[in-house]
Amino acid sequence: MAKTVAPIGKRIRKRRTIPFNFGPAHMEYIRECRNCTFNILEGAVRSGKTVDNVFAFAHELKTAPDRIHLATGSTMANAKLNIGDANGFGLEYIFRGQCRWGKYKDNDCLIIKGPATGGLDKVVIFAGGAKADSYKKIRGNSYGMWIATEINLHHDNTIKEAFNRQLAAKRRKIFWDLNPEHPKAPIYTKYLDRYAAKAADGTLLGGYNYRHFNIFQNANIPKERLREIISQYDENSIWYIRDILGQRTAAEGLVYPKLAASIAAGDGKFMISADETIQMAKRARHTGIETALNPDGESLMAIYIGVDFGGNGSGHAFVATGLTGRHRKLIVLRSRRYAEGEPNPDHPREILRDIDPEQLNALFLQFVKGVLADYGFVTGVYADSAESVLIRGLRSALDRERLGQIRVANAWKSEIIDRIRAVTSLAARGRLFYTEDCRSFEEAVSMAVWNPKKTEPERLDDGTSDIDTLDAFEYSFEREIKSLLAVV
Repeated sequence: MAKTVAPIGKRIRKRRTIPFNFGPAHMEYIRECRNCTFNILEGAVRSGKTVDNVFAFAHELKTAPDRIHLATGSTMANAKLNIGDANGFGLEYIFRGQCRWGKYKDNDCLIIKGPATGGLDKVVIFAGGAKADSYKKIRGNSYGMWIATEINLHHDNTIKEAFNRQLAAKRRKIFWDLNPEHPKAPIYTKYLDRYAAKAADGTLLGGYNYRHFNIFQNANIPKERLREIISQYDENSIWYIRDILGQRTAAEGLVYPKLAASIAAGDGKFMISADETIQMAKRARHTGIETALNPDGESLMAIYIGVDFGGNGSGHAFVATGLTGRHRKLIVLRSRRYAEGEPNPDHPREILRDIDPEQLNALFLQFVKGVLADYGFVTGVYADSAESVLIRGLRSALDRERLGQIRVANAWKSEIIDRIRAVTSLAARGRLFYTEDCRSFEEAVSMAVWNPKKTEPERLDDGTSDIDTLDAFEYSFEREIKSLLAVV
């Protein structure tokens, strides 16, 4: 059979409808893109994030007053594959017959011109963004809109340069997608978390359209295929939490994998309500220590506070833990971490500055009084023995408030690996719990990882995770480890 050959110089116009199929949450996100400058999609692999953004970007492109726009990925090939092609849902298919690949100032680009754009040229430049010098490729142009896939894999130089290149945009819009990362990854701390906070208090101009999707919200994955994908994962694993549920969590070398997986999944397996623990403390006070020691009675026999002092980039941490009768359960009742340059956990809009010994004492008293108000007693305080001057300050502060009966002693600072083993053992045996008043504790155990440069087990302490809270937590119960682990 003879092949049909198009006349030279003519475009082949193929009539074909792209089978877009968006679920309700995806449609809501796409509609909101019309009203917002910042449009961010985060979540599971194969949850439809990139296709949503490409569709919304293409719709805006049709009427955008700016001529030149930007599309980036970790590499240029990645950008062309995920944004240009997108398995038949990309820009070159949406503008089929009205676009062609070409060059613009030595940059690969997709040039779009046709009825969809009102006969006007729209140039989308494609570039990679992962390397420290990637930003040089996008210099020299002013861009209207910017779509980026896997923004978490972009170098910060690229992100800053792209923002700078949009300053003169007539319709400035940003479309980002990303798979979940470590909760303290720079893309969160430098950008998304700040945008979310500003959007919440009304100080982020332009509108913030953020959505989180899991794989179950992708209407295009048949049920059989979904079951096949899920069957490849351990539902208790971090990879299931990340890839299927799309939650933020550290992935490799976790020190407390069981706790981290539960926290990321939000299954509440290790949660106990603060109201319940307060009632446990009341039972101990009202019925006497004999009842508190009864293994059948859920009463708090002791409450200890651990203190870790900050400095040189770390923070001051306080953690209160409770022990139930016969050492059957260890419960983290309350945790707080105060670090210079970071939000005050008690007043999030306030940034902490210059925490001197006097302010440290005030924060400590605030914590102790809060525990006393809710639980009625504090058995003892164990503080980092390396800071004897600060420990004396805590004692004096308690004396001034007529709380001198609360003894402040040096922490034992036993071997860290022994403390870690105790925590993992208690968690595995269903004997470790924490209340909803332990946000810093949740974050600390979720992000703690092993030092990859050490052959012997050593917890990584390079500022990327909250070791301060973990130390304070461990100081609070380390004297009871032998008794805790002796319980069968």
